[in-house]
Amino acid sequence: MTKYIVQGGKPLFGEVEVSGAKNAAVAIIPAALMVDGVCRIENIPQISDVTLCLKILEQLGANIRTINRHTVEIDCSRIRSTRTSYELARKIRASYYLIGALLGRFGQAEVAMPGGCNFGVRPIDQHVKGFTTLGAKVVVEGGFIHASTDLGRLKGANVYLDVVSVGATMNIMMAAAMAEGNTIIENAAKEPHIVDLANFLNSMGANIRGAGTDTIKIQGVDRLSGGTYAIIPDQIEAGTYMAAVAATGGQILVKNIIPKHMDCITAKLVEMGVEVEEHEDTLLVRRTGSLQKTNVKTLPYPGFPTDMQPQITTVLSLAEGTSLVTESVWKNRYRYVDELKRMGANIQVDDRTAVVEGVDHLTGAPIQACDLRAGAALVIAALAAQGESEISCVQYVERGYEDIVAKLRGLGADIRSVEIPGESDELEAHIG
Repeated sequence: MTKYIVQGGKPLFGEVEVSGAKNAAVAIIPAALMVDGVCRIENIPQISDVTLCLKILEQLGANIRTINRHTVEIDCSRIRSTRTSYELARKIRASYYLIGALLGRFGQAEVAMPGGCNFGVRPIDQHVKGFTTLGAKVVVEGGFIHASTDLGRLKGANVYLDVVSVGATMNIMMAAAMAEGNTIIENAAKEPHIVDLANFLNSMGANIRGAGTDTIKIQGVDRLSGGTYAIIPDQIEAGTYMAAVAATGGQILVKNIIPKHMDCITAKLVEMGVEVEEHEDTLLVRRTGSLQKTNVKTLPYPGFPTDMQPQITTVLSLAEGTSLVTESVWKNRYRYVDELKRMGANIQVDDRTAVVEGVDHLTGAPIQACDLRAGAALVIAALAAQGESEISCVQYVERGYEDIVAKLRGLGADIRSVEIPGESDELEAHIG
């Protein structure tokens, strides 16, 4: 079992390079199944979720060639199965994107029920609604989601999402890309990785317009062919390093970002007294004075992202005064708060709202990550705390952050990864 040992209390200085977007990569890689030919995908992050996605594609018959650490070529012209490995698919939440990709190209898919971070139920009813509207039959049996169409090919249709869902928007968009006729997705999510998926599919021959707005129009095509595509930088990884310097103090240059994607995060940090200078593809982030209270409510893009809620709450635990954090996207996403309390944070949670009373400092303690972003938040807390912290269950963190220990050490943090012999990983089933 791997743990992080952190000696906190050191400000961060230097430069950090942001990797490709995890939330884009875990959809674009399954989308490669729709391409009849070789597609070259660049700027792929080296994270465990990506490794699992690639293994699943290989199991289905894809030929995958690694060009370098961040570039792969995927040839799905000889896919031999539309049934995924149960053991692989259940470890990753993003395995549900395989349904839209396989159903869109082959008219059938059998995908194990997805796993993922264990912070509450994340239903896929809107995904199913979209697939059935396009002419598929969907049933759950034996731990698998079975989707198929008797028509041989899905039929374009109008799909209205009852709630704004990133996953459903992307999954339906994939399924509709090769459907017969036109599809309109209304009340669509607008996140940057949705636009990135649409751009990937279009570069392979799809006809998708309106991604990034609440109405996406798709004209189905008969075939997607090969090409080259580079994944966008990771908005949440960049925001996490911004939050880290806000908590510890210091100054860092965050490189390889799209500043527009960062506006929702930057605005809150500036409210808290953090200085942010925007350049073409970098942000200079500096915190020298005290942190100020503010209120945060998570919302679909372009609002404040739910995937940054644990990190910003950790920073607010060190701010002067009382802040309110409202989680409007996912229920039960405050499980990490008990770990912050071990470190001296003063946070009270009532349903979807956390009342954060700022404290003078946090103190190092043994703490345990319970999901990906909560794990990142605990790393931030440990960096800012006085004394030593030992963070367990860090496999969650490594689902979405490439080389986080090396990157933080490059900023002057005293953090190291250690193997603890003789301890079992009780949460292995949830590493997806």
